[in-house]
Amino acid sequence: MTEVRGRETYLGARVLDTLLREDYASIASRLTSDKDGVAVVLASGRRVRLAVGSPFQDFAVAEGRAGQNGGPTLAEVLHTLAVIADPADAAGVAAFTRECHEALAALVLHDRHRAEVAARLRGRERTLLFYEALAATVDHPIYPTARCRLGVSEADLLAHAPEFAPSFELAWAAVPRERVTLSGAGLPDWWPGAGDIGLPDWWPRVGDIGLPERFAATHVPFPVHPLTAPVTEGLPGVVMGTKPHLTVRPTLSMRTVEVDERTHLKLPLATSTLGLLNRRSIKPGTLGDGALAEALLREVLAREPAARVSPAGEQTYGHAGHEYLGWLIRDLPEGEIVPVAALLAPWPDGDGRRLVLHDLADRHYGGDVRALLRDYLSVLLSWNTRLFVRYGMALEAHQQNLALVFGGGRMRLLVKDNDGLLVSPGLLGAAGIETPAFSDRRMLTDDPHALADVFVTITLHLAAAAIVFPALGAAGPDSSASALIRDELSAALEPYGDDPMARLLRARTLDSARLIGKSMVVAGTLVDKRRSGAADINKFYGVTGPNYLRP
Repeated sequence: MTEVRGRETYLGARVLDTLLREDYASIASRLTSDKDGVAVVLASGRRVRLAVGSPFQDFAVAEGRAGQNGGPTLAEVLHTLAVIADPADAAGVAAFTRECHEALAALVLHDRHRAEVAARLRGRERTLLFYEALAATVDHPIYPTARCRLGVSEADLLAHAPEFAPSFELAWAAVPRERVTLSGAGLPDWWPGAGDIGLPDWWPRVGDIGLPERFAATHVPFPVHPLTAPVTEGLPGVVMGTKPHLTVRPTLSMRTVEVDERTHLKLPLATSTLGLLNRRSIKPGTLGDGALAEALLREVLAREPAARVSPAGEQTYGHAGHEYLGWLIRDLPEGEIVPVAALLAPWPDGDGRRLVLHDLADRHYGGDVRALLRDYLSVLLSWNTRLFVRYGMALEAHQQNLALVFGGGRMRLLVKDNDGLLVSPGLLGAAGIETPAFSDRRMLTDDPHALADVFVTITLHLAAAAIVFPALGAAGPDSSASALIRDELSAALEPYGDDPMARLLRARTLDSARLIGKSMVVAGTLVDKRRSGAADINKFYGVTGPNYLRP
């Protein structure tokens, strides 16, 4: 029971921090100040003491109170949310309440299985799957209920969620061939097997999934995540295989699974994460857009030989025109790959103080954590600044879409899942590159401020600050973390002088009084799109926070 209470106060503080940061329903109007400092008054009348909320918000629940009985309970915070919410948001408030309860259950479940998971990870040290499992234990920097996968039971979490390091077999569906679109190759008149159309050797024939060979002439095997099988088996014309095939393990994103160390398979998942509206299905158009985005990055990299960046291969995919019938094969480069999201993960079987980044620093940077972080920031910020200024591009490459690659020379940055990038056709054309024919027109804009919004909220907040501040145990604009990010961003901008795009980016980051932030809970769950006006819930802004870069 103590374990549950501790997690409830921890989650209650995170939820309250988010409501304050996004200022949902003007909750900031409930702040008071007296000789003891700043507090927020909950609906019960109780005052919760706040402290400086650097780096991302002005005030947050005071450190040390979130995990004690004196901190706000989740029930108290949710009651306050219900009281202040607009009646038009009743459905969103109910959905978020469910998210909170499912996130709490997932946190407690992991605590109870922590020793078992650590034992399961022994022998996998420093493999990509090892790091992916550890990354899944680190909570999202700003989304409080990221552990929630809506509607997924505890038994299914244990069997399929990355923080439990399980393995499982895929289900398979036979899809009518006339519905199938494959990248780079069409289906031949007779489809005898995978090799003829460029699919890997591990792809099954219809007999491998328990279906009669006659289906080979009319249907194509499609991999299906076991949690999605109940949805796909009801689709017209789709025949579910009677035997599972191919043992896989979940990566950090859960819907992407590892086939082998260099091959990942991305599949639709019948749930939502990071918000009710953020479904983990795969819209068919995003597969082609992701392939075009990767090709665009490779074209840029051909002009930038000094960039220490490697895009993952995302050119092999298939879909059947439905959000739950699709797949992507992701090819990964050689080397030791460490997701950026794993850097802050505690090393298994330790006391919690030794992190993954300490192990990496010991092995690659002579034990100097600051040197590791400086090298990472140098690559991250120089690359994204160059994309912004020279090519009019901003990547949605946050801490879960980036990885460090060690081996064969200096550390490189791996980027993947680029179907959310934003690009300016005008600036790209001026650089002599043709704009890809993205199916999602929201990927195109000639508004430089829209590009800067992505740079600030993704590159600066999630990929840089969310890693460096906790890593150095520092907060505030005068901290060593702030100075490190500020110095590396200044160095990245310096070569471009008075270039208009460089001036804009400098104004929006180093020189700005405040920094824009995303309203993830508001757009993703609490407020319907018709009321929020969010064309893209992942690019919905409306709040600002302190500029942690300014001394």
